Amino acid sequence: MRIKRLVEDLVGELVTFDPALWSGAQCAELVEALARAETSIAVVRTRAALRAAACGEHRQRGFREPADWIARTTGSTARDARAELETTKELASCPATQEAVAAGFVSLAQAAEIVRTVSALPGSEAELVEVAKTASLSRLRDEARRRRVKAVRAEELYAAQRAAREVRHWRDDLGMVCGRFRLPPDVGVPFINRLDRATNRLRREAKPRGNAEQWEQHAADALVAMTGEGVEPADRSPSRAPDLVIVCDLPAWRRGHTHAGERCHIVGGGPIPVALARELARDAFLKAVLHDGVNIRAVAHFGRHIPAHLRTALNLGPLPDLDGVTCVEEHCDRRYHLEWDHDDPVANGGATSFENMKPRCKADHWEKTERDRKAGRLGGGRADPNEPP
Repeated sequence: MRIKRLVEDLVGELVTFDPALWSGAQCAELVEALARAETSIAVVRTRAALRAAACGEHRQRGFREPADWIARTTGSTARDARAELETTKELASCPATQEAVAAGFVSLAQAAEIVRTVSALPGSEAELVEVAKTASLSRLRDEARRRRVKAVRAEELYAAQRAAREVRHWRDDLGMVCGRFRLPPDVGVPFINRLDRATNRLRREAKPRGNAEQWEQHAADALVAMTGEGVEPADRSPSRAPDLVIVCDLPAWRRGHTHAGERCHIVGGGPIPVALARELARDAFLKAVLHDGVNIRAVAHFGRHIPAHLRTALNLGPLPDLDGVTCVEEHCDRRYHLEWDHDDPVANGGATSFENMKPRCKADHWEKTERDRKAGRLGGGRADPNEPP
């Protein structure tokens, strides 16, 4: 079998691979080539496994289920193997995705997202394949989820979210108490926003003491402080940041429900019924943005401080979705703990405006600042006014 011989030859070459003998550029090229080959090999392996299972070969090897045989062969779990088999079966109904996977441009995990979305939203395959070719799995998931939820009536979506809410907890090998929760956006988004603010506050307080713990560790302390009985909440602060921001088209708000093309959603949480938005609007910790077509890009001033109305506009995210922000750098998918950066630095005459403010994660913010410094955009030898706090 020619493919089998080629695979054995490749494995033989890989066994002797020594990265020290290659340049950095050659290693980068090899990484990209191997990534494509890995994807192609995975789909061929899974297609061959389906054929072998149909012929009963897994039973000949002592396994009752095909997934158990594949899991043992690949060193994965039966759950992962079963998911790969199901995705590969369903690829027959998505020829563009199948072709992209076979060519190594789309992974099986990405294909699963595309197949799932196409089944709920026919006609979306071509655009999602293009997204998958140039974006990470995380970004594809966000886009696929956004399309799926928009295809469902807000009332039906919210009912499904309420039915799916859950909290589970267990103990791990260290005896740690672990958990998982699923909350509808009207309670989940404000909870996470409060937790993030409390975590960032703990990090700021720990920094002068030289505390080098990870963000996740501070988040654990913040969670206990927020929920612990008899413990002073960690979120007591003068900050007036809203726990929840709702975007709703003004005609829909007045009418009580949306029509085609109108929006009513929680920023970072997806669509909700207008009736729920009105109910939530009674909460003092909610900010409602009734969008009537006003050009928010007109908001600008020449100072470093970001006024409240501009910060609200920025945090909504780009038009037309107005569903929160993601790090502006193409290689980055971070949606949390972002910093607002003057794309054209203040020292270079840049305005604090909707057009000039860009969301960046801390690492990308620092890299951008260093690029500005080298380009002479930070006012010569003065202290960097664009340095993140």
